Amino acid sequence: MLYEWFAADDGVFRLLNYLTFRTGAALMTAFLFTVLTGGWLIDVLRARQGKGQPIRDLSLEAQMAKQGTPTMGGFLIWIGLLLGTLLFADLKNPYIWVVLFVSIAFAILGFLDDYAKVTKQSTDGVSARVRLLTEFIVAGLAGAFIMGLHGAHTPLGHAEWGSLTPLAEWIASVAPETSVERNEASFSGGVAVPFVNDYFFPLGGLFIIFASVVIVGFANAVNFTDGLDGLAIVPMMFSAGAYAMIAYLTGNFVFADYLGIQFTPGAGELAVLLGAMMGAGMGFLWYNAYPAKVFMGDTGSLGLGGMIGVVAVAIKHEFALVVIGGLFVLEVLSVVTQIGWFKITRKLTGEGKRIFLMAPLHHHFQKKNWPETRVVVRFWIVSLLFALVGLSTLKLR
Repeated sequence: MLYEWFAADDGVFRLLNYLTFRTGAALMTAFLFTVLTGGWLIDVLRARQGKGQPIRDLSLEAQMAKQGTPTMGGFLIWIGLLLGTLLFADLKNPYIWVVLFVSIAFAILGFLDDYAKVTKQSTDGVSARVRLLTEFIVAGLAGAFIMGLHGAHTPLGHAEWGSLTPLAEWIASVAPETSVERNEASFSGGVAVPFVNDYFFPLGGLFIIFASVVIVGFANAVNFTDGLDGLAIVPMMFSAGAYAMIAYLTGNFVFADYLGIQFTPGAGELAVLLGAMMGAGMGFLWYNAYPAKVFMGDTGSLGLGGMIGVVAVAIKHEFALVVIGGLFVLEVLSVVTQIGWFKITRKLTGEGKRIFLMAPLHHHFQKKNWPETRVVVRFWIVSLLFALVGLSTLKLR
């Protein structure tokens, strides 16, 4: 860890002791590295992929014009993200590693899917059954690990697993007894109820299943959204920014107590990782903005979606994901309702009917002859509003 080597009690390097500074440093490092190496990596992807990603024929002229654009651009994001995280995050923090485990595992699965599509020049990659089974296994392991971390909390909220030992004494010295009563019972296996203070709905071992559904569901929601140039990465950055703020507040006893949200020792360090994700995302957007020089592919979308999902589980703000990631939820709901309504009407009338001109939702607006850039920018605006609304609900308790 760079900051542990150079951090000091005085002088300019004392800034490395501050979580906010390290988050900003991780963001800038990831951005610069991604931008500086992106052109070279895109050339490598183009040379190795030949015809590039096969484009599904959706009777959209603008889509077919993208044939030959290289995919697997998620590699640009992961290289910058990992560099920023490894340099500036506390690598003794187990939350960092469980989030990286899910993210990288999902990214590898996405890469295998992209690789199969490119080599076969087909839109069919890894089978849906194998993908979902693998995703649920990975997410289940992560949910069990997080449940164990939450179970390590003492009555003062201190986690016994690492380097946070001095924290319990500090809490005891600055916080009145009533401020820590809500931490007396471990919240391992419990789900925070939105807009309610100090209550966790007990799930016990079912928490692992709940966590798996959250992680896998959001990963695939992001995957559905990744269909236009720049469409998925900017809402992902908005979601990451919102969760970086929540992680910082949740990991700080004073702020958590003031807001009435659950205090999760060590969770604040996830802000550094999410900062690196935002920086790498901006670097990727440098090349993915319309007209895109590279596509994110499942290599990026599955891993990034899984990352936000597991962060939401780790800091016990799972239900906030429905609001903060509202755009992704709308996209996946458009697919589910489209398929469901088609099957129901076909069974009842003999002829299937559709709600949207095409699903996911962004293709519906393309069918209405909206230019791609208009669809993308307006979806960005909607996603920003969702993220801001999600943040504003922190004090509604």
